[in-house]
Amino acid sequence: MESVVTVTGAVVAREPSAVNPKLPTGEVEVAVRELTVQSGAEPLPLQVNSDAEFPEETRLRYRFLDLRRETLHRNVLLRSRVIASIRRRMIAEGFTEFSTPILTASSPEGARDYLVPSRLHPGQFYALPQAPQQFKQLLMVAGFDRYFQIAPCFRDEDGRADRSPGEFYQLDFEMSFVTQEDVWAAIEPIMHGVFAEFRPEATITPPPFPRVPYSEALARYGSDKPDLRNPLVIEDATEVFRGGGFAVFAGAIEKGATVRALRVPGAAAQPRSFFDKLNQWARDEGAPGLGYVILAEGAARGPIAKFLDEPRLAALRRLTGAVDGDAVFFVCDKPAAAARLAGKARTRLGEELDLLEKNAFRFCWVTDFPMYERDEETGKIEFSHNPFSMPQGGLEALETQDPLSIKAYQYDIVCNGVELSSGAIRNHRPDIMFKAFAIAGYSREEVEARFGGMLNAFRYGAPPHGGSAPGIDRIVMLIAGETNIREVIAFPMNQQAQDLLMQAPAPVPPERLKELHIRLDLPPERKG
Repeated sequence: MESVVTVTGAVVAREPSAVNPKLPTGEVEVAVRELTVQSGAEPLPLQVNSDAEFPEETRLRYRFLDLRRETLHRNVLLRSRVIASIRRRMIAEGFTEFSTPILTASSPEGARDYLVPSRLHPGQFYALPQAPQQFKQLLMVAGFDRYFQIAPCFRDEDGRADRSPGEFYQLDFEMSFVTQEDVWAAIEPIMHGVFAEFRPEATITPPPFPRVPYSEALARYGSDKPDLRNPLVIEDATEVFRGGGFAVFAGAIEKGATVRALRVPGAAAQPRSFFDKLNQWARDEGAPGLGYVILAEGAARGPIAKFLDEPRLAALRRLTGAVDGDAVFFVCDKPAAAARLAGKARTRLGEELDLLEKNAFRFCWVTDFPMYERDEETGKIEFSHNPFSMPQGGLEALETQDPLSIKAYQYDIVCNGVELSSGAIRNHRPDIMFKAFAIAGYSREEVEARFGGMLNAFRYGAPPHGGSAPGIDRIVMLIAGETNIREVIAFPMNQQAQDLLMQAPAPVPPERLKELHIRLDLPPERKG
């Protein structure tokens, strides 16, 4: 079927009885004079004339065949067109395209680096860039006020459905003399325009995109990546149950727990098995269960209903807007855990009850991220997100506030529950940077050693600047309607960060290691 042949002949019209309107060439045929087999094909390990399911290992090992299949072929072409559209729009907005180094120094971007040993400098290593962070900031210092590139980024992290291990590409951009509102105003029309160009039939959030503070995102949606196609909203019902007759909730509240409530319109019509399955799902998620009340005929039923007297039930209705025919679900736990499970319940209920807005791309900005967080295992203060962000309140905030209360000028673009981009207004002052890193446990000497190039540049006058970096792979994944990012990448790695087609990573000859002054210290092989 897949042998390559050359056919020589004349293109002629088909007989009327032979016309096939289902084919692009259904009205013509070739009157063959000569046929030559250029390259014969062996039996195929997967069929290329259909989108039938095959094991991912087979698809990745024979990716050159997989790419002949219609859907994947179309997705890869779509990716090229999306990148071309983005590039055209960025240039039209006055941005200049740059290329930044691939061999560079290690930096704390939140994941492990891929390290490259130096033959000329034994014992020293380059790092593949997790992002062009420092270089794009240096370009701002150099006087280029609008930079962008379609940047390859390398991170040694585990794969997920929406994250390819190893490498990915992002629309990296930076601007000088801007506030975060200026950054948003620059990128929103480009994002909206690209989605409108390739999905003209869809409903797309128009600029300006909604702004959702980080704390509000966790409180109302249970996630810092809220899917705004989902109409369900989480409320804080702690006061409804405080000191009440439901001892499980009341006792937990006294110990610092919160109660999150989720009103689901029309859910009262669901059978008992629906609620039982949700309860079991919550247990599988590590929670004691998922409480609920069903509202009907002015009253309530369900496991918790008997503990809600009339005033508390009325308060619950007012809080959530629930009416007869609705159900209200509850999560009771420590604040972070309660928000997390309530968010998962919101997602599950929205999908299971088919509540999500159809054929829509709903964008928002998640803003005001915390500058720092405490590591639960070590108790140490660490950067929450980008360490190069400007803290809100500047140096004064760093010197006078509890670090965990400081917010940063950081922001994410989220679309349909997928984080497309992280960005920030950058810290362009050495004095603020030293203090910010000191709070996270870095000495002045360590900061100088790791970021000396950028710090030195800042000592010669650096403009306020900021930017962002929407992920190309995720943009294309959303536009293509795919749920797995590997369906929009020509040659992706598998979940274990292996390239099955090119057999990478792979051992190298001992002499190669010797010239790099590397001796292997491998872990013992696992038995069984």
